[in-house]
Amino acid sequence: MSVLALSAETFAVVLVAALFGLFVLLLGAAFLRARRAAPAPAAPGRPAAPPPPGPKPKVVLSRRDFFRAGLLTSLGVFTAQFGGASLAFLWPKLKGFGSIITVPDTLETIQATIRETKQPYYFGAGRFYLVPYDGDGDRPGGPYEGLTAAGLLAKYQKCAHLGCRVPFCEQSQWFECPCHGSKYNRAGEWMLGPAPTGLHTFKVIVEGNTVRVDTSKVITGPPRGTDTIHQAPEGPFCVGGAA
Repeated sequence: MSVLALSAETFAVVLVAALFGLFVLLLGAAFLRARRAAPAPAAPGRPAAPPPPGPKPKVVLSRRDFFRAGLLTSLGVFTAQFGGASLAFLWPKLKGFGSIITVPDTLETIQATIRETKQPYYFGAGRFYLVPYDGDGDRPGGPYEGLTAAGLLAKYQKCAHLGCRVPFCEQSQWFECPCHGSKYNRAGEWMLGPAPTGLHTFKVIVEGNTVRVDTSKVITGPPRGTDTIHQAPEGPFCVGGAA
């Protein structure tokens, strides 16, 4: 889905650039025609002939020049409008999902919220969960190497099966997909169900007390069989029966 969104954005930018280039070419061609139609300068050493007396002749705009000017004006207006609309469409992408997102709460607040609620910290605008991580998967060669920071791991909200949003079950302390029953432990690693991998991952960046998550790159979830936290369900499942 992110690839399709990127292709649409790239197409819009290329189309705006192409229209602007066409506008510049037409404008340049009109300028060259006007230069060629201008009277030639007098030969060197010979004074230019004085203009004939009498009132200045009226300039009559030919039909060709009129249509050319109208075409250039219309093309310029269309390019400006289309470019503005494209930028308006792409602007949320620059600030929201698909970019590096700054979480509004501080690191201390996020950690306190996780401890008090016993649930991951969810940020809907970024489409991710921040989960506490104390496993060994962030060591060199592990599936989360370079992705965690300050004991936090960011997991995409979409199920790796068919893309349903996966809520966190407070009873089992696992992620459980309501659509087809896929289940993941607290770290988003596959445990049960039809999902081919664990929940996809984003990189967490912590600078001082500020937390950022890079949603511009979706890292494919760890393969089946990955279990870096060894967490059994801690209560009844919310989806598909009891543990």
